Order: sequence, then C-alpha cells, then structure tokens
Amino acid sequence: MKFRRKNKFAAEVATSSLNDIMFFLLLFFLIISTVANPNVIKLLLPKASSAQQVAKKQVTLSVDGEKNYFIDKRPIDKANLETEMQTIMTGIAEPTIVVRFDKSLTVQDLVDVLQTGAKLNIKMVMATAK
Repeated sequence: MKFRRKNKFAAEVATSSLNDIMFFLLLFFLIISTVANPNVIKLLLPKASSAQQVAKKQVTLSVDGEKNYFIDKRPIDKANLETEMQTIMTGIAEPTIVVRFDKSLTVQDLVDVLQTGAKLNIKMVMATAK
C-alpha cells in the first residue's frame, strides 16, 4: 500500500535576518563614505634633510558702512588701495586676502575691490557671518 503525503516539502529561505544585515551594511557604507575623501591622491613623498614650512600670511581687507578701507586694521585711502595691496603681497607665494565688507554697501563697491584683486592676481575670499 502506497501512502501519499498531503504536504509537499517546499524550500524556504529565512529572510528575517537579511533586513538587519542590509541595514548594517548601508550604515557602514554611509559612515565610510563621509570619512573617505575621494579627491586625495596618495603619494609617497621624498624626504629632505632640512624641512621648511611655508606659512601663509592672512591679510584682511575691511570696508565699513562709510566706505572707509582698512588693511589689517590700518586705515588706507581708496585711491591707494591697489598700491597698498601690491606692496603687502610682494614676496608671498600664494597671496590671499580675506575681504570683510559691510552689508549696507552696494554690490558695485564689492566688485570694484574684487577687480582690483583679480588685476593683481590675488586670491580674494569673502568673509560672512553665520
């Protein structure tokens, strides 16, 4: 006599733990992607017998609401702005000026200062408040 089974065996995959694994993998890759910097090229640099540090000099150009110009808290005349910037930036490898501009002034005043910096090949960075 042949007995038949009413229930046939079906293969099952337990997927309840896969959700946890996928969550942890996603979390891991998100954390790693924020830490890793893709724009960095790893190089083995040669060693020198004497180390030399190049210090960047930070120069601040401030303009207040009455259009008074200051370079590092020293008042200067607007007509002498270009010559003052040129004399301060002589001998600096990568000249950079931080521009602090009053918000009540017009955009044209800012553009005039930025054009002066561009004319002298000086990198201009504008400081803002939070």
